[in-house]
Amino acid sequence: MGIPAHEATTRHLGAVYPFLSEPGLGNRMVGVGGSVDRAGGVLVGRDLLGSTFAYDPFELYRCGFLTNPNMIVIGQIGRGKSAFVKTYLWRLAVFGRRAWVVDPKGEYGALARVWGVEPVALRPGGPIRLNPLDTASPARGDGTGARAGAEEMARQRGELLASLSAASLGRSLLPTERSALDLAVAVTSSSAQGSDRSTSGPTLPTVVDALLHPEAESARSVGTDVAGLAADGRNVALELRRLVAGDLQGMFDGPTSPGLRLDGPLVVLDLSAVYHSAALGILMTCATAWLQAGLGAVTKAVGSDRDHPKRTDGVVVVVDEAWAILANLGVARWLQSSWKLSRARGVSNVAVLHRLSDLDTTGAVGSEQVGLARGLLSDSETRVVYAQPPGEVERAAPLLGLSSTEAELVPHLRRGVALWKVGTRSFLVQHRLSPHELSIVDTDERMDGRA
Repeated sequence: MGIPAHEATTRHLGAVYPFLSEPGLGNRMVGVGGSVDRAGGVLVGRDLLGSTFAYDPFELYRCGFLTNPNMIVIGQIGRGKSAFVKTYLWRLAVFGRRAWVVDPKGEYGALARVWGVEPVALRPGGPIRLNPLDTASPARGDGTGARAGAEEMARQRGELLASLSAASLGRSLLPTERSALDLAVAVTSSSAQGSDRSTSGPTLPTVVDALLHPEAESARSVGTDVAGLAADGRNVALELRRLVAGDLQGMFDGPTSPGLRLDGPLVVLDLSAVYHSAALGILMTCATAWLQAGLGAVTKAVGSDRDHPKRTDGVVVVVDEAWAILANLGVARWLQSSWKLSRARGVSNVAVLHRLSDLDTTGAVGSEQVGLARGLLSDSETRVVYAQPPGEVERAAPLLGLSSTEAELVPHLRRGVALWKVGTRSFLVQHRLSPHELSIVDTDERMDGRA
């Protein structure tokens, strides 16, 4: 019995032409102002509806194809999510990009060692400390520029500490608490700026001390006395004190340990020692803040190296297990503000999640937390979605802008295959590994007895 004939219009029949394929992102495209440009990038693998698939958020932004370089990667355990992120960072090195990773599970050690570096392992009472209040030195020139830079630094430090305090307290700060914190940050920032450590800021212990023992001038500036201002900031001080003298001390409670550098191709902050801590999100925020504070200093140092010029606009910051940050309202606000500053800092932020519902279960329906999580998604024009259970896809399809066909497809994606939503386009991409990359992505040692 013969195969029945198939009828189709010429419009649809054109798809069977042997040389017709999806052009991908690495081909010529129209850039800003109508100019034709080429967006190359890291070879990810094979576009199942076309040819090869390459991606570089910085080049795509330069061509006007993307309006922000941020990325969300979502996938169940064992579907290839981590393998993609690690090899993506490894391949970026060919283009002179840097990668900074906040690693709460200690899974990026093999990648770091292949790169010739050791992870920065943080643990309570350990030998390494990072100061999340570090910052690059303010603008030089006339006094006005320097003052404006110092005020901006103090504002950023205040935002970070307000976020950490709100997360610890489980509520928003009262106006009196925020005023007390801002005054303490201003006093300690001024003292640090007057020291000879031009790239160091105040430390958490000095801020806690300024909250518990405020200056008389600070109290007068808000119409109260020293005792009143100390009472206003006491709860904030006691919560921040946990990072200084409580169960979380020994990681972020002093000046940054000497010898730590951010100008290498890869920096991994290993937080696996505190992975099961209820304060994981707060600690991840401190680690991310320290990395982001180094952006200005690294850019300045690289830009001044005339003999060895390198890119200054290609830093990728990966926040793995990002649900831990989104679960706290205060730090979720801070993370969203960091996402919005990605273009100004020349950074591509990458948030890694397990489930689509992580975006909708950060708070009650209609809550600010859910709104912040959705805002984070809106500020990430690249969404890489590995296989998800049908129920997960049904809830989050509107967030990701999935068509009915894409929503039906996602639960059936096999290992290593992901749906890429890049700007307004969609791609079905099979990630390919080279034999040399297997050792840096293997997380099955204990399951198959090779540990």
